[in-house]
Amino acid sequence: MSRAKTRNFLVVCHLLLAGLLAPLFFLVAVTGGLYLWGNKGETVETALSVPAEIAIQQDAPDVEDSVRAVLAANDLPTDFEYLRMRPGSITTRPTSRDFVVLTDEDGQWSAALHQPNLQYRMMELHKGHGPQMFKWYQIFAAISLFLVVFGGLIVGFMAPGYRNKTIGSLAFGTIVFVLLAFVL
Repeated sequence: MSRAKTRNFLVVCHLLLAGLLAPLFFLVAVTGGLYLWGNKGETVETALSVPAEIAIQQDAPDVEDSVRAVLAANDLPTDFEYLRMRPGSITTRPTSRDFVVLTDEDGQWSAALHQPNLQYRMMELHKGHGPQMFKWYQIFAAISLFLVVFGGLIVGFMAPGYRNKTIGSLAFGTIVFVLLAFVL
């Protein structure tokens, strides 16, 4: 394949991957910016009952069944994907949708339904706390981002008119990154 065809192929791949990545980049830019400005989103919290006959033990193999029993007792869907376990706390995931937090206070379990607003939901997606299919999309996006950037650099190095500009911008970007990440 000639250099011109290779360059054209890389540009087309670059554009296709960039198009797939654009919505995710928009999400990351908006939620990340709002988060850094102090808008982290919020949830509406509603207390739930934990029936006395439901024994919750975090280290028990049937802890998911116990959590599902609490959800069912409160007429809530029981289709969470997994549980996030912390000492004294259990959270249903994904947290980009309505979720439940169970808290152990001296052997007494309490539960609360959390209904996140849009910013909170988007922030949870940003942090990788969304549904499994969205996580696969994020992994694909990470690989695609690497390929888009790497392909863009290759195209820049292959085109004589852009070679020096590519080297200059890569050097400038690397210096800014190193200064902000490790020096300042």
